[in-house]
Amino acid sequence: MNAVFGRGLKTLSLITVALIVGAFALVFFYAPNDADQGFIQKIFYLHVPLAIVALFGFVAGGIYGIRYLRSGDRLHDLRSYVAIHLSLILAVGALVTGSIWARGSWGVWWTWDEPTLVSFLIVFLLYACYQPLRFSIEDPERQARYAAVFAIVAGAFVPLNFTAVRMAESLVHPRVLSTTGGSMPGEMRLTFIVSLLGMACLFVTLWKYELASKHATFRLRSLKRKLANADDGFTPNPRRSAAPTL
Repeated sequence: MNAVFGRGLKTLSLITVALIVGAFALVFFYAPNDADQGFIQKIFYLHVPLAIVALFGFVAGGIYGIRYLRSGDRLHDLRSYVAIHLSLILAVGALVTGSIWARGSWGVWWTWDEPTLVSFLIVFLLYACYQPLRFSIEDPERQARYAAVFAIVAGAFVPLNFTAVRMAESLVHPRVLSTTGGSMPGEMRLTFIVSLLGMACLFVTLWKYELASKHATFRLRSLKRKLANADDGFTPNPRRSAAPTL
């Protein structure tokens, strides 16, 4: 099974490194400084891809949750878990970089009257309950089933974040994919696209690496339990964990 998770991983890793290095090169040596914000605007090329990929990762977790409920395949539960786990990390990065950008541009670390910021924070806090939910349930089957339902329901809230950005009356937060974003200079648009592709490839690469790592860990634990059972006829109770078990 590790061969399935690791298939094409080397090539994907090389592509990811090339895209990220290329994105940083474009950010610092190709994309011009913003006329109003100056150099601080370049954090846009990190902040926005982090946020977009995190939201798509949350949706992917919900999709795999649906697939688990339909098939009962624990691998789909594992895929959902890893997607949400990585998306939470990216979401933290988006919130931190967004605060730095806000401080440099607006003079404040956060503003509660901006719908884009608040809606993203709500989505993040919602998914922050995912691992505590899993950890609170000891039975693996119930844990996987409840986690899948949570991922599906929470995933339905993610489009609301995008809708809030589209419908928000406040014009403080940049609208990247609207007419304003569409009229970005060619250098900025190219840099943003490469940065977004690099972040998406990084997510998929880390996702595959973690799947392979967790599957190898599960195999090792299973072998240890079999050896212990063969030696003294006693099967140790597994420790409660938020991570799925196969």
